[in-house]
Amino acid sequence: MKTRTTLATFAATALAVTALPTAADAQSSEEQFIAIGTGGLTGVYYPAGGAICRLMNRDRAEHGIRCAVESTGGSIYNINTIQAGELDFGVAQSDWQYHAYNGSSKFAENPVPELRSVFSLHPEPFTVVAAADSGIESFEDLKGKRVNIGNPGSGQRATMEVLMDEYGWTEDDFALATEYKAAESPQQLCDGNIDAYLYVVGHPSANIEEAASTCGAQLVDVEGPVIDELIEENPFYRTATIPAGTYPGIDEDTTTFGVGATLVTSEEVPEDVVYELAMAVMMNLEDFRNLHPAFANLQATEMIYDANSAPLHRGAVKAYGQLGLLED
Repeated sequence: MKTRTTLATFAATALAVTALPTAADAQSSEEQFIAIGTGGLTGVYYPAGGAICRLMNRDRAEHGIRCAVESTGGSIYNINTIQAGELDFGVAQSDWQYHAYNGSSKFAENPVPELRSVFSLHPEPFTVVAAADSGIESFEDLKGKRVNIGNPGSGQRATMEVLMDEYGWTEDDFALATEYKAAESPQQLCDGNIDAYLYVVGHPSANIEEAASTCGAQLVDVEGPVIDELIEENPFYRTATIPAGTYPGIDEDTTTFGVGATLVTSEEVPEDVVYELAMAVMMNLEDFRNLHPAFANLQATEMIYDANSAPLHRGAVKAYGQLGLLED
């Protein structure tokens, strides 16, 4: 299982290089610490944060900033914690970046106008993972089944609730609606405790690799008139395909919709901090692409302009202007 070993290695590497610092680690009292909120350890957000911190920390002797990654509840948690001033940066789905900045959906009562974008990352298809013997062949087949709808505060839970509204479903339409964290879902599926779970994630994902390898889990198409209308009415959604062969035993393309992963911050974060982080990634983009398979096709201009609805932070604007990446 070469793919599984490789994905596990990426996660382990991220953990090894981005552990939270201790006082003994500090080179001087002048060193500044920043934290990036990510997601569960088996998703792509955590290694994404680890990859960013790895590049940032290469030159910390020069800029005096040390970067650490934190595993968190996901997109909405990260945005709320940035707003509270308890995180400097966070990875978030592009739809929740949009809603937070514009004060819509779950952020209607708590808009985050100070939210700023830094760059976008990998595509994130809305992925339904079903047990091999579940009889689930379409999104509509989830009705009446035991489904993990995700932990509160996660982007996938919020996006699932959007879909449930579109279909006119409530949690009562499932035989069981659980709230396991993403990292717990593969084992719960393979132990027979749930029939399916959903995950908004970049591919390949160690989480889905585990479910497919351990108990033959399958991916389910998420398509049809309801999804088409959702994409048409919301600029942050797009069609997505998970290619055949991405996971063992899944030999056909999976059609779904998705968002983009983005790195966000607050306008209150100092310009020089965001500048150094943006430069660290863009100046070493080839190295960044090699730090996880989900990053392999990233292009600088797309990272600046795609999937970002909040304004660019002034520090990012300064970096991209110096690098000649901004469009006139």
